[in-house]
Amino acid sequence: MKVVLYSVQGFERPLLERANARHRHDLDLLDTALDARTAALARVYPAVSIFVHDRADAAALEQLASGGTRLLALRSAGFNHVDVEAADRLGIAVMRVPGYSPQAVAEHALALILTLDRKIHRAYLRVREGNFSLDGLMGFDLHGTTVGIVGTGRIGTALARILHGMGCRLLGYDRVTNDACRSLGLDYVALDELLERARIVSLHCPLTPETHHLIDDAALARMQPGAMLVNTSRGAVCDTPALIRALKSRRLGALGLDVYEEEDALFFRDLSDQVIEDDVFARLLTFPNVVLTAHQAFFTEEAVSAIEATTLENIATFERGEPAPDRIVRSADVMR
Repeated sequence: MKVVLYSVQGFERPLLERANARHRHDLDLLDTALDARTAALARVYPAVSIFVHDRADAAALEQLASGGTRLLALRSAGFNHVDVEAADRLGIAVMRVPGYSPQAVAEHALALILTLDRKIHRAYLRVREGNFSLDGLMGFDLHGTTVGIVGTGRIGTALARILHGMGCRLLGYDRVTNDACRSLGLDYVALDELLERARIVSLHCPLTPETHHLIDDAALARMQPGAMLVNTSRGAVCDTPALIRALKSRRLGALGLDVYEEEDALFFRDLSDQVIEDDVFARLLTFPNVVLTAHQAFFTEEAVSAIEATTLENIATFERGEPAPDRIVRSADVMR
């Protein structure tokens, strides 16, 4: 198919070319982001592919539909950046990458947990400055620690396996229970109970109307004083000003974020020579017990290769008219 890909990152280009050797799609790679203004660039392209920070809202989708687009191929598992209801109405099929490497995200969540627990970020800077004092760097054993996993799909299950191997006690919360997690000794409990009992809470749920600001002032107030929160799912699952309030009050003992509510204006670009104008994000950077990464949990060679390969396979599947129920996104999925 003739495909235009928006927001193509430098690291994607060789992997896309390699994956396309099998399919021979006619690819046009753009570093431009999709929105209502740039949708005109896709005119006469039957297939459009977008990344996590593109905006496929109703206005953009109407532009795409008027130009003949019939398929929106997401290079992501999440689809909160797409107005799926509008896509349904306009006759644009939406396909996603349901699973690429859950281990990649789970391992990054573990990296954030260990960094915060053992103060690796602070120790690294001290040693480089010749300061070998251990004051303020004491952590705790993960073995025997109770960890709550919110969302026990592929990524949550991968993290559960890792933590089970480390001897953690596991709690889980999800609308659908997972036998694989149960087999690891994970106990499913209500969200309030998980927040009250877990010393570490790791978020692995999709962003839906139901999970928007799932972690707010009330949820944070239920957590143990000094507990750790890690989010590698979607930024808006957490109310960021509420996180700052909890950090300032010492209710939240440590925070690891790979995602941020307003990350579209920041992540995946070099702003090192500019002033960060986002005051909320800048405030997060001031806390010594906060570790931020720029949406890189997915970023392994295996995961990115799988994303590109699955995206191009989705396009080929659509072109052949074959069913792909696990990869098609419909408006009913938004409320799940």
